[in-house]
Amino acid sequence: MAETEKNFNIELEELAGKVPEYISERRYSDLKKILVEMNPADIGDLMEELPRENLPLVYRILPKELASEVFVYIDSDTQELLISTFSDNELKEVIDDLYIDDTVDIIEEMPASVVKRILKHADPEMRIEINKILKYPKDSAGSVMTTEFVDLKKDLTVEDAFLRIRRTAVDKETIYTCYVKDENRHLIGLVTVKDLLLADYQEKISDIMETNIIYVNTTDDQEYVANMFTKYDFTTIPVVDNENRLVGIVTFDDAMDVLQDETTEDIEKMAAISPTDKPYSKMSAFELWKKRIPWLLLLMISATFTGMIISSFEEALASFVVLTSFIPMLMDTGGNSGSQASVTIIRSISLGDIEFKNMPKVIWKEIRVAALCGVTLAAANFVKLLTIDRILLGNSDITVSVALVVCLTLILTVLCAKIIGCTLPMIAKKIGFDPAVMASPFITTIVDAVSLVVYFRIATIFLHIGD
Repeated sequence: MAETEKNFNIELEELAGKVPEYISERRYSDLKKILVEMNPADIGDLMEELPRENLPLVYRILPKELASEVFVYIDSDTQELLISTFSDNELKEVIDDLYIDDTVDIIEEMPASVVKRILKHADPEMRIEINKILKYPKDSAGSVMTTEFVDLKKDLTVEDAFLRIRRTAVDKETIYTCYVKDENRHLIGLVTVKDLLLADYQEKISDIMETNIIYVNTTDDQEYVANMFTKYDFTTIPVVDNENRLVGIVTFDDAMDVLQDETTEDIEKMAAISPTDKPYSKMSAFELWKKRIPWLLLLMISATFTGMIISSFEEALASFVVLTSFIPMLMDTGGNSGSQASVTIIRSISLGDIEFKNMPKVIWKEIRVAALCGVTLAAANFVKLLTIDRILLGNSDITVSVALVVCLTLILTVLCAKIIGCTLPMIAKKIGFDPAVMASPFITTIVDAVSLVVYFRIATIFLHIGD
């Protein structure tokens, strides 16, 4: 699979290099034959590889319907460039062929001047639907839904339903699942095309519709909605308002986009980077600096606490200088242990696998994991200290007592790190923060401080040195 994708990317790059030749030689018909055989998403990737001056011409070579499909797959910068070259008629043709949710996505990425021009050339009905969606909170189900779906009445016969689908479905994003509404637009059921095909033509929709419906509210978080697709294997999910009136649907492709965006955001937060909607290739060095420096400053300041802890145990370090050499290993092991637990828990929270009420079970499980990991690491480290460091490398300062202090600290550090790593994300979720914020850098800083305190306290007790 990876080799096939690699070969395809090479072919795409080769074609991108040949397009300027086709244009300079005016071989437009040959280029068109190649493009119409390609998937719209692949044409979108191709256009991102082309010189900017070639983009408008290549786009105009495409047949009208294919061009509208491709427009959705190209990045916002290229979309803005093409819109600036469109005549009013061309812009209206593109907008008329787009689904409402795709138009909203484009508008959200465009500067105000372009948005104004798009809305100006959208028909009144589409403009109303666009404004409705734009009013919903960012990252809500309402903001990612589409209002283009097939709705039916319960008193229709199957034959009538097919007639309605044929009459109205041409502009709908999906027709496989049809939703049943009452006279007040309340959602009361759903039927699939499979249900309709297998039913008698004279049967009523009310007799074959599914009434046990899973739906979401317009204000529900988009990540929650997207996770419902993986849980229930849906292709669409209906969206209702606070009065249970059907106002839209979320489709599978939009849910996948949400999951990709949310996963990217979580990764950025876990790496101590402020989330951004822009891809890395589109961001300048200054923009990257702005996203990274706040967290780096915060973590640098918080890391001063570890320096304060080391300073408070100067006597212990003066008496046993060899203890200093193990500080990096203990801090790194603690940080890695905490990160393992936090990433696992954050992922489980996002998938709905665990909740705050499961904290006692989670802590107990992590304690057992910590015991197994800590003892294994301590045993390996004890052997390493006394054989490699003391005997082979001739470091006589490493005694059995020093090795015991280091290994006991290792066990307790791993235990503390696992508990901190599993509890902080759950607490963050409970009080309304994003659990991803409690990932690697933040937890590592806390665990570093804890591991140093544990280390020097154990050294004080076992090596009989004063505080």
